[in-house]
Amino acid sequence: MSGGDLRSLAAVSATVTAAMCYVRFAAGRLRPGLPRLAAFLPVLAVLPFLPFAFSAIHPRAISGFFLAWLAEFKLLRLAAGKGPLHPSLPFPAFVAVASGPVRLHGDGPDKAQGTSSGLDLASSAVMAALLAVIVSLYRYQEAMNQYVLLTLYAFHVYLALELVLASAAAAARALLGMDLEPQFDRPYLSASLRDFWGRRWNLSVPAVLRPCVHRPVRARLGTAAGVLATFLVSGLAHELMFYYITLRPPTGEATAFFTLHGACAVAEAWWARHDAWWRPPRLVATPLTLAFVLVTAFWLFFPPITRPGADKLVIAECEAAVAFVRGAGAWAAGSVQSVWTERS
Repeated sequence: MSGGDLRSLAAVSATVTAAMCYVRFAAGRLRPGLPRLAAFLPVLAVLPFLPFAFSAIHPRAISGFFLAWLAEFKLLRLAAGKGPLHPSLPFPAFVAVASGPVRLHGDGPDKAQGTSSGLDLASSAVMAALLAVIVSLYRYQEAMNQYVLLTLYAFHVYLALELVLASAAAAARALLGMDLEPQFDRPYLSASLRDFWGRRWNLSVPAVLRPCVHRPVRARLGTAAGVLATFLVSGLAHELMFYYITLRPPTGEATAFFTLHGACAVAEAWWARHDAWWRPPRLVATPLTLAFVLVTAFWLFFPPITRPGADKLVIAECEAAVAFVRGAGAWAAGSVQSVWTERS
């Protein structure tokens, strides 16, 4: 990040901390419902604008996901008197859970302890190395087939999200001593769209969408409507994420992508209810599922990013980050060697 973005990070962090201090104070003194919601409205209105403080795409998009998506839904849940937030949480834990991809075991004020999860050091190192390899391959992008390049983008998105979310969870665990649930569960093993989106991919999202969207809609209109509403809201939220990335008006393609997947997930569930009907074995279902996700992503998910050239800016930022890490590593190795030579 540039010096300006580092200053923005400090300002945004201070603003979020102050906002969550106010929210926790208000939640502890107002009953759930309209009184709490009215008190939270200023914070709910401010959070989506904070990511625009960053000029680089990565901090703008990451903070947008944390603040304009996860935090908004969690605060709405708190306004209704629901978890995972509760004013009895210690303030550092309250801020971490409210403004990051941090989800405690349990859905209330009790911080039930579970097994520690997330990426271990070896897995993180492997994923970081794979991401560095992908970034290095981008120098040949002009000679690549379009779909090969988009496939690299798909792996890039997965690895980057896995590392960012796991790092945030690990930091919260180290600083706050909390056991956290994983953010991903090997999505490359998904045997259905319901498995991919509901149980394996970016679990922070279904964790907030299930109680906020799926369950209320399902209770009134049925399971299929709950699933479709959840995917529709996810699509609209992704339109906002794309706006943070491209600074261009929404195109509706992300909404179409998730609406299509929601409709297909409903069809999957309908088919699965007929036990006598044929279904592919897992060895076939998994590649079919991943192929469907990739092909529809090529069609609807990536074009809003690639069309205005935002992918080129993302690649440039990644290349700069890799170059910085390599330079820092070379400097550290040289310093150690100099010290060792002097002592010898």
